Amino acid sequence: MTVLKGLREALLLMVVAALVAAVGVGIWVATSGGDFVHRFGVALVVVALLLSVTGDLTLSRVGMLAARSTFGLPPEREDAGGGRVLTGVGIFLFVSLPLLVLGVWIAG
Repeated sequence: MTVLKGLREALLLMVVAALVAAVGVGIWVATSGGDFVHRFGVALVVVALLLSVTGDLTLSRVGMLAARSTFGLPPEREDAGGGRVLTGVGIFLFVSLPLLVLGVWIAG
């Protein structure tokens, strides 16, 4: 059951990332003209790389470390995913990597 939840979450993240990339590319094409398909592939690659770096909550935990220590709070737990099923590795494997492959295939 957890596998299905993880795959469903990965599919949702992929759809949201593709929609964000499509909207961004639509604005980009509307303002400067050009080919939508090639730019959409490039945008998918950029979104995939951003997700692979920031897909886990590690960066947000590091940013809040000083603030939490100021108030005497311990660092956030490693397993505190906010209800998410996928870990950083899962986001990389099931979201970022397929988006990267699709973006390279479309742009290439």
